[in-house]
Amino acid sequence: MRLRFAAMLFALTALPGGVLAADVAAGQAIYNMHCVACHGVGGRSVMPDAPSFARGDRLMQPDVALMMTIKAGKNAMPSFNGILRDQQILDVVAYLRTLRR
Repeated sequence: MRLRFAAMLFALTALPGGVLAADVAAGQAIYNMHCVACHGVGGRSVMPDAPSFARGDRLMQPDVALMMTIKAGKNAMPSFNGILRDQQILDVVAYLRTLRR
């Protein structure tokens, strides 16, 4: 896991022009399109094993770790690798961080 984290961190810093600042509004639109069915409106989970982002579940992890989970998928959550670009995933992560109550 540490090696994958290091590789992802290197990949993010090696992108041409670096990673742009995350766009919370774009992240919300992507979340509403791809994530809301399981993670719920406002991050209040509707699936038994899906994290509730409104309670802060999983949000203590760094952005890169959350990005890796979204790209790889976990349990019932499918992989979004090849569906969402890295910047889009970071936009979603930025939006998730606004949901914690």
